[in-house]
Amino acid sequence: MKSYNIAVIPGDGTGPEVIVEGLKVANAAAAKFGFSLNLQSYDFGGERYLRTGEVLPDSATTEMKKYDAIYLGAIGHPQVKPGILEKGILLRMRFDLDQYINLRPVKLLPGVETPLKDKGPEHIDYVVVRENSGGAYTGLGGVMMKDTPNEVAIQEMVYNRFQVERCLRYAFQLCRDLHKNSPWRWLKDEDKAAGKIGQLTLCGKTNVLTYVFGLWERVFHIVAAEFPDIKTDYCHVDATCMWMVKSPEWFDVIVTENLFGDIITDLAAITQGGLGVAAGGNLNPQGVSMFEPMGGSAPKYTGLGVINPIATIMAGAMMLRQIGEPKAAATIEAAVATTTPKMKSQAAGRMGYSTSQIGDLVAATL
Repeated sequence: MKSYNIAVIPGDGTGPEVIVEGLKVANAAAAKFGFSLNLQSYDFGGERYLRTGEVLPDSATTEMKKYDAIYLGAIGHPQVKPGILEKGILLRMRFDLDQYINLRPVKLLPGVETPLKDKGPEHIDYVVVRENSGGAYTGLGGVMMKDTPNEVAIQEMVYNRFQVERCLRYAFQLCRDLHKNSPWRWLKDEDKAAGKIGQLTLCGKTNVLTYVFGLWERVFHIVAAEFPDIKTDYCHVDATCMWMVKSPEWFDVIVTENLFGDIITDLAAITQGGLGVAAGGNLNPQGVSMFEPMGGSAPKYTGLGVINPIATIMAGAMMLRQIGEPKAAATIEAAVATTTPKMKSQAAGRMGYSTSQIGDLVAATL
């Protein structure tokens, strides 16, 4: 029997509760498809930091490299100053493990409400590829004359061509892989007649951030020449936000830089029903990737059994697909799509089921 080594980081708040349900479903899928998951849990998070003063051991990221994937619950503790855990654990692991792609499927599941008027699952179904290793989040910059009237703060958005090109190449290939057996349904007839099977939209700000997005745009068109079956488009980030609300069906795959990707994927999450159903992955396609729900640790709900585990379950499906079990992943996604119409709401405490009952329903459907 094939087996995979998975590092599990339950994390803070409600993280351990949803991870239990994600593993319940992932293990059920593994049993169904004839493979196993060897799990090793790590206590990285707020409680460990408060107890030891250590955010992340120096050996942690090196140790993570021996695993096939990392499964994360949530990071964030009310007694720890914001930024300490996020930078010290999440960003450090992303950078040290070179998880240069943040992948965010944006799909409205059956029975899930969206705040977008007259939009349904057939309209909200696209993917955002966010560059995850550069931009403004690398920490370049500083402060001068702090706490004086003349204080100066600088935070720089920095990219090199290597970072940009590998992200764009991943996005083009993903777009091709998603649609190689059937053209994207929102393409115009003339695009399909021209042999196009998908559309990749570059989201940027070329009219103001001319240096950074001048680089992104030039490399975008260079790489596009290698993918003649993919239609290309460009949209300013502010216009992207507008069209994600007005006409989400226009999008297929969106690719963008780190900061913009962080912003637009939270907007996307609320259009697909909220953070309770939004899953994501931090990918190193040649190394170790990490999968997690998009929501935070929600400490006020800790121990109540009312938090929605769907996002964590879907993150588990993404993990299985990435490590080479696409049939198991697709089966989990189908089971979730059968479960969500039975739920009264996706909001914590209003689902009509407890956290564990949702996990039971999905696992039973498998």
